Amino acid sequence: MRLFEDVFEMENFDIPPQSHLENLLATSDFHVFVAMIDNEVIGGLTIYTLKQYYATKPLAYIYDLAVKSNLQRQGIGKQLISFIKVYFKNEGYEEIFVQADRVDDYALDFYRKTSPTNEEDVLHFYYKL
Repeated sequence: MRLFEDVFEMENFDIPPQSHLENLLATSDFHVFVAMIDNEVIGGLTIYTLKQYYATKPLAYIYDLAVKSNLQRQGIGKQLISFIKVYFKNEGYEEIFVQADRVDDYALDFYRKTSPTNEEDVLHFYYKL
């Protein structure tokens, strides 16, 4: 989480309580993958599983992906994406998807270089509660 906090420049971020994180990690619909060098996390991504009502195979939604700023553009993010493609295919998932903001040229360029099957121009609507 500290990696995401640093890379995403999250100001005043408070990590949720340990018990909450442990409960989340214990569920089968949340996944964390990390890249490490010398026991240090240098990259990582989180994925939520979405069960479909119109198909039996689940979907994997990449929620966050980050690589330490000084190690970006060295293939670490691409390796993480390549790994999860194989992992979730072997687990019987239908597809993996991710959203990227239109104004985030860096993210758009990155995901386009990871050989996506399709790219859609969609809008996401949010309802703050």
